Amino acid sequence: MSVAARKSGGRRWRSWWLKQLHTWHWVSAAVSLVAMLLFALTGITLNHAASIAATPVVTERAAVLPAPLRHQLAGAHARDAPLPLAVAEAVARAVGVDPIARAAEWSDGEVYVALPRPGGDAWVSVDRATGAITAEITDRGWISYLNDLHKGRNAGAAWFWFIDLFAAACVLFTLTGLLLLYLHARHRRATWPLVALGLTVPALIALFLIH
Repeated sequence: MSVAARKSGGRRWRSWWLKQLHTWHWVSAAVSLVAMLLFALTGITLNHAASIAATPVVTERAAVLPAPLRHQLAGAHARDAPLPLAVAEAVARAVGVDPIARAAEWSDGEVYVALPRPGGDAWVSVDRATGAITAEITDRGWISYLNDLHKGRNAGAAWFWFIDLFAAACVLFTLTGLLLLYLHARHRRATWPLVALGLTVPALIALFLIH
């Protein structure tokens, strides 16, 4: 094979790789763009959490469980068993919090269900004898809500898996970006000094300024 043919083949191979990397780079960027912006902004709000005032708003609600359902609270139950489905549905309709399939704490006098959530908290208790329902809902505001989403706090299984998929998209975005930097570095002299700067600055801070 001639030198010209080898060079032509090398150019075609490089062009094919560039096309693939650009495609995967922009696809991963598009998929992760909004979530990356959200996580970057909440990184700032978490870093300044002590200086961002938040006044929790507490709402209390009360109701009474219908008499025909009270017998389902009688008898022995596992200590962490959820409320019977019909009872849980009635509680959700009565006080607007959903204890369905949530672990409950059964004592002699009441059933207590903790309902933590992003940006707040909630709980509901049902008196086993009278059927009295008491609920309390705490809302700490939308900044706290977004901060808890950033941490994956009490956000459920769907958000748990979303974070994993989003992280994978970010890894793909950064790795394809690194390969694109490599392919274009010969024409951009500042490429590797800037990459080195991005590595050394956090490394030096971690080594010498974090105690």
